[in-house]
This record gives sequence, structure tokens and C-alpha cells, in this order.
Amino acid sequence: MATDYHDRLSNNLLLIGKRRLTGSGEQVALHYPGDGRQTRVVNMASVQDVDAALESAKAAFPIWRSLAPSARRDIMLTAAQLLVERADRLAWTAAFDTGLTYTNVRGFVLHAAEWLRYYAGWIDKASAPMVPMTPGALDYVTLEPYGIVGVISPSNSTVSAMILAPVLAAGNCVVVKPSSFTAQVVAEYLQVFLDAGMPPGVVNSVPGDGLVGEAIITNPAVRKVHFTGSCGVGAKVAALSASLLKPSALELEGKSANIVFADADLDQAASVAMRAITRQAGQSCVAGTRILVHRSVAEQVITKTIDLTCKQRIGMPLSPDSAMGPVISAAARDRIMGVIGRTRDERQGKLVLGGHVLDQDFPGGYFISPTIFRDVDNASPIAQQETFGPVISFITFETDQDAIEIANASEFGLAAYIHTGSLGRAHTVAASLEVGTIWINGAAGILPGGPFGGVKNSGWGRVGGAYGLAEFSQPKNIWMSC
Repeated sequence: MATDYHDRLSNNLLLIGKRRLTGSGEQVALHYPGDGRQTRVVNMASVQDVDAALESAKAAFPIWRSLAPSARRDIMLTAAQLLVERADRLAWTAAFDTGLTYTNVRGFVLHAAEWLRYYAGWIDKASAPMVPMTPGALDYVTLEPYGIVGVISPSNSTVSAMILAPVLAAGNCVVVKPSSFTAQVVAEYLQVFLDAGMPPGVVNSVPGDGLVGEAIITNPAVRKVHFTGSCGVGAKVAALSASLLKPSALELEGKSANIVFADADLDQAASVAMRAITRQAGQSCVAGTRILVHRSVAEQVITKTIDLTCKQRIGMPLSPDSAMGPVISAAARDRIMGVIGRTRDERQGKLVLGGHVLDQDFPGGYFISPTIFRDVDNASPIAQQETFGPVISFITFETDQDAIEIANASEFGLAAYIHTGSLGRAHTVAASLEVGTIWINGAAGILPGGPFGGVKNSGWGRVGGAYGLAEFSQPKNIWMSC
């Protein structure tokens, strides 16, 4: 652990207007996932803090929306540059509180800067159509912001602009409820916007429990809600929003299929499979955790994946050399180990790598060895339920149609991966998969120019590209006699 970590931590985890504040809600003990030691006890937000944040956003909204598009664009571009300049500090904070590796999170910061730059470019270019009319009348459309958007983000969302960038580019203000694990880094992240010249109150952060999230959703000032997290909580968010006739967008769980055909580049396919385990210690909703591999090459791909995984350095979150760190909490570690234990004990698959806690190498830390099961039945819980940890399952198939049917035999539809040397097969299979995003022969990450979101139980709504701008805008039709 860094010797100066006390100097880098703050108890002021709320950002309301232009002030960093200590919350007036419940106390939460935070721990360093690398060794389990308690780092501090902090106060989260209360319902009263939510009210104050919303009042701040209400006051800022007319100022933000009335700024010239070029001024809002320049603020977003400046914020992107500040993110790059502060990448080391933000990565340190996120790694310390969440256990995600420093290198991993620093990449998130630079990725967020790209999203801000992309959507900054939309601000002074977004337009809506003229409606064809007969002479004597004019009919046109404007795109208007909702006003205040409530964003509820999960524990693996540290410095992300996938939602924030389109929300702000559309002219909205935002109140974020981050996880208690990411409260400090989110406050420091949003401070970047204030330092870039954004009016105070446009961005606010109120970390807290479910009551804080409910207070955001039910407040009449919030006109739209975006939630990222589990299906169970997402269903409650959707139901509560719907009861208030309030639109919502949901990014929920995934159990993404990674389909490897016999004509694929097997080294590349194994690399993508390995990253599903080690990147973020598997704590990613788009991780390709179901590896569907053609029976004829299954042994090769499994062997290559094991070899690659064993070469990845498991280490402390703050070490720049660590490829994989711990999971976020003791509760997460125990839950994931429960999944591994049941899968092994009930013989849902054959354990070929890992399956244990790394308590000898990292005493007190929340480290789980990279875990691989093979010969898994797609109907089993390990193949159907999101583990959200460093665990993948290998499932074999015989024909292309088998692969498609197995991939689609899931209640989730967030993402999928395809590996093949056949262009025709790639397009045919991609067209048949019931998911929102597909990567073919690689894993490029979530790019700002394309729509991202799920189908089926993985949610609804899109961020990215013009779709993201439309998600947080309302079209207004205006007819006028000439």
C-alpha cells in the first residue's frame, strides 16, 4: 500500500453545486481490497442531501441550456483535457477504493476523455429535420433536453463518460448516485467539469443506499432515470419510474457468448477468453464468460486460454505491473466462491484452473484465482447466471446452428463475440444473435460512435453515437403558418 494514502483520501464524498461535502446519511466503512484493511469510515448522502443536489441542478439547468453551443462544446473539450492531465490521480483513487488495477482504471479515464470529445463535437452540430409542407406553412423539429437526469451507477463504474457525455451534450443537468466504493473518485471526476468552467449544479454526486436512489427517482424534478446494475434492482427502478410515468433507461446484466469456430484464429480467441477472466477480475457486464467452442478445436482453445491466463500477473491494485487484482469486497469474494463451490460440488462442469482464494499470496485481500470450467451444460446456473467475477465456462458445439441456439438460450442479450475466418459466417451468425453489441475477431471495447445497450433482460435504451443523444433528448414539433 502506498505510504501516503492518508493524504489522498477525503471524507467529503458528495458534490453539490460547487461544494464537496460530507454526507448526512449512513456511515460506511471502506476497505482496501488489496489487503482488507479498513481505510476510513465515511458518511453517505441522505434524502435531504438529494433534495439539496436537485435544487442545485434546477438552478443550473436554465444557465446550462442557454449557453451558446460553442461554449458548452468548449467546456466539454476542456474537461476531456483535464481528465487526461489528472489520469494518474483518478486511477490511483479508483484502484485504491475498488481493487481494479491502476493500469485498467487509467485506461478508463482516457476512454472517458474520448467519449467527452466525441459528444462535445455533437453539441454544435446536432440538428433535427424540417417536415415537408405545402406552401404557406413551416413545420420544423427541435431537440430539447429533459432537464435533470438521475443516474444510478454501479460499483465497477469509476470514471465513465458513456452516460454522462450524452446526457450533458443534450443539455441536461445530472445528479449521480454512485456506489459507496466509487464515491471519492466520482466526486473527483465531476470536479473536472467544474474546473473546466461548467456552471455549478450541472453535475452533482450523492452516494448512498437504496433510499437515496429512490429519492432521486421519485423527485418530480428528475425527468429521466438511467440505471446500471442488476436485473433485480433494475426491475424495481423500472417499476417505480413507470408508476410515475417517468422514462427510464436500463443497462443490466449479461452472460455474453464468445463463439469460437473451427476456422478462427485460435490464439486471438484464447486471448479474448483470457481477458474475460482477468480484465477487471471479471467484474464486467460485457465479459465473454460463456466460451462456445467448436468441438474439433476445443482442446486447443482451452489449453491456449489456460496458458495465457497463467502468464498474467496477479498483483496489488496500485502496482502498474498487475494485470489482475482483487474483487471489490469481501462480500463479492464470498459470493463468487459460493458459485464456484456449487458448480464444482454439483458437477455442473469440470474445474480445470483455479477455484480458490489467494489468501496465502495476498493475506486479507479479496483475491480469487482465475477460474475455468470446461464441459459445462448451457442450462446450468454457471452458464445462465452472471457471476461477475474471474470465472469462465467452456461449452462445445457441433454446427453453426448449434452455436446460435446455445448463444441465444439465455435470458440476457447484452453482447457477444464471434471468432471465424469466414466473412459469410460472421455476418450470418451476427444477424442471428439476440444481443445489442457484437465484436467479431477481436474485442475493441465500447466505442463512442456506436450504440451500446442490451435486449431481453439486459435492459433497454442506448448510449453512443446519435442514439445516445436521442436517448436524452425530447423532440418538439413546431408548425407555423407563413
